Amino acid sequence: MKNAKKGDWVQVEEVVLKAGERAPQVPEDTQKCDLKMWVKGIALEDGSSGDIIKIKTVTGRCTEGRLVDINLRYVHDYGEFQPELLKIELQLKDIMFGEDNDVIG
Repeated sequence: MKNAKKGDWVQVEEVVLKAGERAPQVPEDTQKCDLKMWVKGIALEDGSSGDIIKIKTVTGRCTEGRLVDINLRYVHDYGEFQPELLKIELQLKDIMFGEDNDVIG
């Protein structure tokens, strides 16, 4: 179990709408699920994973929710390598700087 201290960068989970409170036009299988949101911010109090804690977001909004992560990292990428994009990059460099900058030879 992870423990957060006041001042830690954390993520909390909030239930926005409980199952059954969703709009009537939402598909039936979606109606059966809670609508949740995850918010990142600075812990305003100590807590352990699963505890309800208060946080302050970088925009200054104060909220509370169930603590789900502490000192989380940003994980993202641009997907798998695309050989076509390399060809386009090399063609663009040729157009902009001339063929003297040919990487491949």
